[in-house]
Amino acid sequence: MHKKLMPADLRANPNYSHGIEVAPGHRLVAVAGQTGQHGDGSIAEGISAQAALAWANVLAVLAEAGMGAEHIIHYTSYIVAGADAAAYDVARMRALGPHRPASTKIIVAGLARPELLCEVQAFAAAPAEKQ
Repeated sequence: MHKKLMPADLRANPNYSHGIEVAPGHRLVAVAGQTGQHGDGSIAEGISAQAALAWANVLAVLAEAGMGAEHIIHYTSYIVAGADAAAYDVARMRALGPHRPASTKIIVAGLARPELLCEVQAFAAAPAEKQ
């Protein structure tokens, strides 16, 4: 669907693509930072549960637009310093399946609420629907 940009002179990484080119005529969806917070405001316990829920929340926003993980072109992961980044990565890989969009991982001092351990922001693109 989208063209992966993987210049031969850059270090290859099986976890992400260096860039993604979106063809003309696609809809773009920006997903605000999603956390491990339930609809009722409660926060999942621990990094594994929070990461799984954060990614489920990203996918729920995309589903609202008729998209899925395969439409993600870039995401940014924010992980609180000291949280288990490997546990976050397990949830991330499970949510993405075989799809490897462009991505950035940032370690931060904290998020909007002290209990939050991770946040995911994403951009997705899918072919425009016929009008």
